[in-house]
Amino acid sequence: MKEAITIRLEKDLERRLDEVVRQTGRTRSEIVREALRRQLDVMAFDALRERMMPFAEAAGFLTDEDVFREVS
Repeated sequence: MKEAITIRLEKDLERRLDEVVRQTGRTRSEIVREALRRQLDVMAFDALRERMMPFAEAAGFLTDEDVFREVS
């Protein structure tokens, strides 16, 4: 079941949202839902990364390049 929420947007953000609506033909709700999903995923990833950093550093992984080099 979907739940409705109300948000307040600054005029500039509202204009940008409406421009994307016009360009894509999608609804405001679709765009906001997708943006919220992406932001929540980014936040979850950042939280996981923060928890894993001590273990990665202990294993010698100090940068993203170290990880890429290992998995390539």
